[in-house]
Amino acid sequence: MLIAFNKPWGVLCQFSGGDGKPTLAQYITTAGVYPAGRLDLDSEGLLLLTDDGALQHSVANPAGKLTKTYWAQVEGVVSPAAVQQLRNGVELKDGPTQPAQVRAIDEPAGLWPRTPPIRVRPSIPDSWLELKITEGRNRQVRRMTAALGHPTLRLIRVAIGPIHLAELDLAPGGWCEIDPALLHRAHHPRRRGR
Repeated sequence: MLIAFNKPWGVLCQFSGGDGKPTLAQYITTAGVYPAGRLDLDSEGLLLLTDDGALQHSVANPAGKLTKTYWAQVEGVVSPAAVQQLRNGVELKDGPTQPAQVRAIDEPAGLWPRTPPIRVRPSIPDSWLELKITEGRNRQVRRMTAALGHPTLRLIRVAIGPIHLAELDLAPGGWCEIDPALLHRAHHPRRRGR
C-alpha cells in the first residue's frame, strides 16, 4: 500500500508523541503505514506513507536517487549567479551538495494559503525557486538557500519521483492511496529492445 499525503505546515511526521503538536495520526486513518522519508515541521507538501518496508527504504534512502522537487519561497531577489551556484552545488558544514536542478519561477498558480502565513516584510522582496535534488540531508534546501544569503520563508515538496502533488489534487491535510507501481517504474524503467 502507498499513500500520498499533503502535509500541512506544523504537522510532525510521526504518529505519536507530538507533545501537543499535530501528528500524522490526526490525518491518516489507515493502520500499519509509516512515512517513507520526512518533511520538517515547518515544511509542507508531499509525503509518502507505506506498509512495505522495502518500498519505504527505497523512497527514503538517498541511494535510491529518487528526485525530490521543491518550491521554495526565499527572501530577496535571487540572481542568475546564485541560481547557478545552487546548480553547481553549495558548500555546507557537512560538505558540498551535489549539483541540483534549479530555476527561478513565478509564485505557483493555485497555491493554497499557508496557515499561519509567512512573515511579510514589505521592505524585503522575495522570490520563488524550483529545486530538484536526489540527496536527503537534514533541512538541505533551507541550508542551501541560506548559504547564499536567501533564507527560505516557505518550503513545499511538490513531487517525489514521478508522483506530483498537482496531479493528485490534494488539499493540505488530504490523502489518497496510489499505485506503488508508479515508484517501481521510476526505479526500474522498462528497457526497449535488446
